[in-house]
Order: sequence, then structure tokens, then C-alpha cells
Amino acid sequence: MTAMALQEVVDAVVARYPGVVPAASWGETSLFVNPGRQLPRGVYFCTLKDHDGANDRASQLDRDGVYRLALGLPSAAYVQRFGARPARPSKGGVVATGHDFTQRNVLMPHPVYGWMGWVQLLSPSREAFDALLPLLDAAYAEATAACARRVAARDRGAGVRRRGERIREDQ
Repeated sequence: MTAMALQEVVDAVVARYPGVVPAASWGETSLFVNPGRQLPRGVYFCTLKDHDGANDRASQLDRDGVYRLALGLPSAAYVQRFGARPARPSKGGVVATGHDFTQRNVLMPHPVYGWMGWVQLLSPSREAFDALLPLLDAAYAEATAACARRVAARDRGAGVRRRGERIREDQ
């Protein structure tokens, strides 16, 4: 099966989901839910990456034509598909799931962020991408709800600092 081009995946996700904004960040293309660009970035739910990083080499993304489509799943969706989330790996390590993280066109836990419920699909075919749509829908719905909560908190004046510290309303 022929893999979709990376940009073809970006275009398909942006066309399917309202309020999704692509942005280059952390050396990859991140897709943020940010309707009306109400937040500085929004909530990211999907990323595409075509090269290895210092602590992320398990998928061997530097191979010709290989890229990673990754998305963060709601907890229940991850557990239903893969069982309990694995433990967080040490820096430079991978999650212990027994998967061959170099396999193309196979949905599996993300080698670094599987512990957070992220999954990957390397160089998906159109058929594999279409089969992934229910999980993308779930990830989008969760990110949309998180974005709405952030906008509501901002509008209430509560705000959130970088480390999750709430800003006092009298400040």
C-alpha cells in the first residue's frame, strides 16, 4: 500500500475538523484545536514528524519516506485498544510494550509518549488513515473540550500559569 504524503495528512485533518490550526513547533507539525484562534496556541491533539530527535530515535524517522502521525487518545480509548498505559520511560528510553516501533502502517503506542496515552502510525496508507478516523474523532473531541475549558477559565479571569498555578483573581 502506498503511504499518504505528510502534507496530505495535515490537509485531511484540517479539512475534517473545524478550528484546527497547523503550526510548526518542536521540530514537527502540530495540529492545535483553536477555534477563532482564541488562545495563543490552542490544544494540540495530533502531530506529524519526519525526523529523529535527540530523545526520540526508536521509530527511525530518518529513513526515506518515513514520518510519524501521532495523536493523544482519551484514556478509555487507549486502554480499550492497548491495555493499561505503560510506565514512563527514562530519558532517551522507550515505553516497554513489546512493539517494533519502526513498523510502517501499524497503529501502536508512541515509543516515548505512550505513557501519556499517545499513539503512532508511521507513514499511513489511505486505508490505515481512514481506519484511524474514529480515534482521531475522539482525540479531537477531547482537545476541543480542553480548549473550551481554557477559554472559559481565561474569560473568567482565572487564567493558568505555565506550571498550572492559578492566578489569583485579585492580582
